[in-house]
Amino acid sequence: MPKHIGIVAVSPEGAALFYRQMSRHAADTPGAQVPRVTMHAEPFAGYLRALADQDWHAVGELLRRSAEALARAGAEFCLTPDNAVQHGVQLAEAGSPIPWLGIPDLVAAEAVKDHRRVVGLIGTRMVTTGSTYQTLLGLKGIQVLPPTPAEIEEMNRIIFEELIYGKIKVSSQRTVLGIIESLAAQGCDGVILACSEAPLLVTRENSRLPVYDAADLLATGALQRAGVQ
Repeated sequence: MPKHIGIVAVSPEGAALFYRQMSRHAADTPGAQVPRVTMHAEPFAGYLRALADQDWHAVGELLRRSAEALARAGAEFCLTPDNAVQHGVQLAEAGSPIPWLGIPDLVAAEAVKDHRRVVGLIGTRMVTTGSTYQTLLGLKGIQVLPPTPAEIEEMNRIIFEELIYGKIKVSSQRTVLGIIESLAAQGCDGVILACSEAPLLVTRENSRLPVYDAADLLATGALQRAGVQ
C-alpha cells in the first residue's frame, strides 16, 4: 500500500496545479496503486502577510499547523509545492509530527544528473534573490543566474498580481519567455521554474531552455517516496 501523502497548500492556484501534476504522473504509471492524498491549507492571506514582513517564524508556524492537521488525517509525510516558503519548511520540520519532503534537493539532483553548468531562475523576488537554490546548486558546481533586477520586479508583479489568481495574460507570457531567452543568451543551459504557478506560462514546448519545473519534480519525488514509482 502506498504511503499517504499530505499536501500543505499555500497558494491555492499552485497547490491545485501541483495536485493535478501528481495525479497525472500516478496515472501514467502502469499497474501502480493510486496513493491516498490529503490537502490542508491555512488562510493564504496569512502567508502573504508573513512573507511581506519576512517573518519566517510565522511562515513556519503556518506550515506546521498544516502538517499537524495532515498527520491527524493519516498522512505519513508532507510537502508544499510553494517555492517562496521553502525557508519556512526548515522551521516547520522542528516539532513536525511527520517528515517533510523538500524541493531544492530534488531540483539539484536532476540538474546534476543532466550535467548542467549554469541554470537560470524564474520565480518571485524572494526566490530569485535569495539562497533557496543558489547555495545548494553552488555547492554542486552549478551556477544559478537570476534575471536582471528590472526583470525580477516584473516577474514578481506577474506572479503576485496575476498567476496566484490563475490569470494568464499573453503579454505576461511573452515577458517571461523573453526573460528565458535573455538567460539563454547569457550562457544558461537550463532554467528552473521556481514558482508553482509558472507552468501557466512556461512549458517544455515553448521554453528556449530545458525546463526544470520544481513542482513537477516534487510531484514525481512524492510518488517515489510514497512507493508508487
